[in-house]
Amino acid sequence: MTAAPSRTTWGLRTIEHGLYAAAAYLLVAAAVALLGNAVYEAAHAWTRQGVDAAIVRLLDRVLLALMLAEIIYTLRQAERTHALTAAPFLVIGIIAAVRRMLIITAESVSHADLNDPRFLAALAELVVLGVTILVFTLAIRWQVHPANGAA
Repeated sequence: MTAAPSRTTWGLRTIEHGLYAAAAYLLVAAAVALLGNAVYEAAHAWTRQGVDAAIVRLLDRVLLALMLAEIIYTLRQAERTHALTAAPFLVIGIIAAVRRMLIITAESVSHADLNDPRFLAALAELVVLGVTILVFTLAIRWQVHPANGAA
């Protein structure tokens, strides 16, 4: 039979739970504010810059909110299991890479010339991001199904 935790252990555990909860609630508030602001910005961008700019801005903000949601999920998992796993961080990385790809694509439309070094740099970054997404996806697959991915 295990001994009851000491007062210090209980106090530290309570503080840890409180910190996890406070961080999660702050992230939820930030995500909600971000989504609200995204709709507002998209509406204004629609009238000033057109549909394309509005959609890119909205997608950028929504993907950032999804990253926050994944961080909240990671906090919940860490709180519940008292262990960190790599998969949530890999998902955050995938979302961040997709988000960056969207931004690069939107910015590169104006200077799509193969002789332009900025365009070539954007293409190179897109390739690196694509490979990163592939590697992160395979890492998640191998973590979830190690027997299937090891062959």
